[in-house]
Amino acid sequence: METVPADDRALAGLLDLLLCWAAGEVLSRVLHLPLPGPVTGLVLLLGLLRLQDRRRPGEPRSGPAADLLLRHLGLLFVPAGVGVITYLGLLRDQALPVVAGLVVPLVVALTGTGLVVDRLLRRRA
Repeated sequence: METVPADDRALAGLLDLLLCWAAGEVLSRVLHLPLPGPVTGLVLLLGLLRLQDRRRPGEPRSGPAADLLLRHLGLLFVPAGVGVITYLGLLRDQALPVVAGLVVPLVVALTGTGLVVDRLLRRRA
């Protein structure tokens, strides 16, 4: 059995990610789904990874691609940082709504997660 170099596996994994993203965009637009294309693509990717894991247990093909993206994760924050600096005046003027829009969902999500985990742990015990 021939082993595939990690670089080729990373490229194949990135191709899988791009194809799932593109398919999600097409499905969302054609079927008029209430989800954005990237979210639909992530659901497709999850389904493909679950199928792949059932057929061939072990490291998925996208493992090296994930490692590659994680190694360069800092670069992905550059556009967001530039956007914040570009709109710093607007963010300063609208600080209260922005902070409320960030803090309230965070508190709701943490509370909801804590309640779900608590309920699951009680059911398990």
